[in-house]
Amino acid sequence: MPRRLRRLAATLVATLAALLTVALLPAQAVAAEGKVSGGRLDWGIKQSFLTYVTGPIAKGNWALTGGAATVAGSTFRFHSATGAYDPATGALSAAFSGGVRFTGHQENGGNALDLSIGRLTFRAAAGGGAGLYADVSSKAKDTGQVSSVSQAKLADLSLAGVDLRGAAGTLALSNVPATLTDAGAKAFGNFYTAGTALDPVSLSVNLPAAQPAPAAPSPTAAASTPTTVPTTRPAATPEQPSAAPTPPAAGAPARTEFADGALDWGVRRTFRDYVTGAIAKGRWELGGGAADGGAFFRWTPAKGGYDPGAGTLTASFGGSVRFTGMSGGGAYGLDLTLANPGVTVTDGQGRLVADVSGRTPDGGSQALTGVELAAFDAAALKPEAGLLKAVELPLRLTEAGAKAFGNLYPAGTEMDPLSFAVALDPAAALPPLPDIGSAAPVAPGPSPTTAPSAAPVAASSSSSDGVPAVAVAGGLLAVALAATAVVLTRRRRRATPTDAA
Repeated sequence: MPRRLRRLAATLVATLAALLTVALLPAQAVAAEGKVSGGRLDWGIKQSFLTYVTGPIAKGNWALTGGAATVAGSTFRFHSATGAYDPATGALSAAFSGGVRFTGHQENGGNALDLSIGRLTFRAAAGGGAGLYADVSSKAKDTGQVSSVSQAKLADLSLAGVDLRGAAGTLALSNVPATLTDAGAKAFGNFYTAGTALDPVSLSVNLPAAQPAPAAPSPTAAASTPTTVPTTRPAATPEQPSAAPTPPAAGAPARTEFADGALDWGVRRTFRDYVTGAIAKGRWELGGGAADGGAFFRWTPAKGGYDPGAGTLTASFGGSVRFTGMSGGGAYGLDLTLANPGVTVTDGQGRLVADVSGRTPDGGSQALTGVELAAFDAAALKPEAGLLKAVELPLRLTEAGAKAFGNLYPAGTEMDPLSFAVALDPAAALPPLPDIGSAAPVAPGPSPTTAPSAAPVAASSSSSDGVPAVAVAGGLLAVALAATAVVLTRRRRRATPTDAA
């Protein structure tokens, strides 16, 4: 082949490669598998089972673990989903944090009924089948033998009519029918047989956003030169002082001032259930930077000081939570706001204070500052890794706290445990907040046979967009081949026998 013809063919091949890159990049971006970053799963398990556990026969109870919460009294909420999603096939795996333990039938100092369920995982296969899995520890009702299974398939889930392909942003499923499996029947101590209808499942997960196609590289562009990123921080200047605290001068008090921290408190689980339940039919609203952690609220940031020598702490936190309910006549019978909570510690005794305002169920109205809501034992508090941190300290309501809640609970009532952390070292990292996602799924309906409804947010480029891209690539290929054929035909007509060979 003559040199000129070879150059022409090489140019056509390079042009075709560049055009194919441009055409196929969007489809590749959509089909890329991504990680699930957060979300929540709501499941009541089976209402008759909960009634049995707490009823006059089992005389038992249930307890939440790992930051799990409740919704409307009898639905459990699990948080912080992690997993993977393939938008091209709709395959999804999302594991949620938190758990619940059921106990009952006390005999000889123990519980004949002892069932723990945690790390619930929703799995949907590419073909459309789905299931709910969990880590299960259960005690056989006949032998009392305890067995533990990792990721047992508790329920089959029906996704009839739901297409999980091509979603991005937030994917929400509500009222998904659930049916007990053989493994699930064993987990429940064979109280129910396989095939029994369970409560429906609702969930939402945050999916990675569809990535835009990168610009097509130029066939003649030179390789870019990597940029070296400095790994050391620049020296502090007078306008930008170092974050490191200045050590106290000799003889100065050892008090440390701080400007960051977080307080986690769920108030009281039964109070939250009362607010959102069938009586109050209410809700809560967050303000001033407060956040919802699922089983508790987080108030942040913090400011104050800590004196390790004297064992004293003064910390105030920002944010507010407003509880409203019992609406009627244009007003709320319940309207209670807890704002700007604070923690004080003296001689090993802690106090939780807050600004309280609004209307209580007993008809009272209040607007108080720094009310002492509850007390806790702080004797074990000590700094660690740059933080002064307390985890789930038992908390009991005070007389003033009982009045703040409109005497719904008497003084001495055990409230939700208190957790807080203040950063004595500005570089210390605060405990992470449970990730319950950016959108709540619809609350489960009363019937487990309700057809599922899914409202996945469509991807900016769905998997079907790959068909036009392939069609364009095919057209470009046809054009290039046709042009090559024309050139070769013309050359053959003028070619000598030696050139043709």
